[in-house]
Amino acid sequence: MRLDKLATIVAVAVLPTFSGAMATPVSLARIERWGNIYTRNACTVVPATGQARCFAKVVTDSQGVIRPGKSEAQALLPRAVPQGFGPADLRSAYKVTGGGSSSYTIAIVDAYGYVNAERDLATYRAQYGLPACTTANGCFKKVTQTGATTGYPRADTGWAQEQALDLDMASAMCPNCKILLVQTKDSFLNNLAAGVNTAYRLGAKAISNSYGGGETGTASYETAYNHPGVAITVSSGDYGYGVQFPASSPHVTAVGGTSLSRSSSTRGWNETVWNGAGSGCSKVYAKPTW
Repeated sequence: MRLDKLATIVAVAVLPTFSGAMATPVSLARIERWGNIYTRNACTVVPATGQARCFAKVVTDSQGVIRPGKSEAQALLPRAVPQGFGPADLRSAYKVTGGGSSSYTIAIVDAYGYVNAERDLATYRAQYGLPACTTANGCFKKVTQTGATTGYPRADTGWAQEQALDLDMASAMCPNCKILLVQTKDSFLNNLAAGVNTAYRLGAKAISNSYGGGETGTASYETAYNHPGVAITVSSGDYGYGVQFPASSPHVTAVGGTSLSRSSSTRGWNETVWNGAGSGCSKVYAKPTW
């Protein structure tokens, strides 16, 4: 379970299957508390100039360790109902009534490899009764930043957790859509931008980007995020006030996090701003005239 800045809720997602990943102590990570929930950043490396960090957060214990208790372990059993909001909840909250079409491709661009992406995606979709999305049935495709289906980048646990979350949320909101996962060779912004161009070239109509870094030196590849007719969404960040690229690009929809809860209102849900969401004014890109 992790805080999702794109779907803007506390959501259940399948943890990537890595040996030992469930009890790895946290280093280079700040433990944060949101009410009774403790979290840490999935991507804990401080980005260098020109580099991005993913914006997923992982729920932990008070010491920052992912250590499922009895109820959490039970929630991992096949067909058990985990805590948190599932696809039906999310679709209800945002009044999404259709299931999408196989003629529509959602692309997810993230850094590094995630060997078990397809297997873990199958677990989430089976958990909630969503139709299978596999390489075999043509629904799922995983490529490198150049579009190749071999020679994937090295695995990275933090970025794999981001990919797992993004795959699950795309499945929840558009269960009949095709999913294209683009894995870039590293987390430098120029390579992530190349991945966005590849997603566009391969026919994606929506491209999700859940990462960000500093704006310095980004003007040379900002055009990768300018594809009219394609919905390009970017996380605004999880540092709180402060600008992140590519969210600051004038050609994307920057998505800030909110907190979602059930209510007795007509909508059936309350939604409030999350104070960890990034914001601010770009120092590189001019405000659009509109």
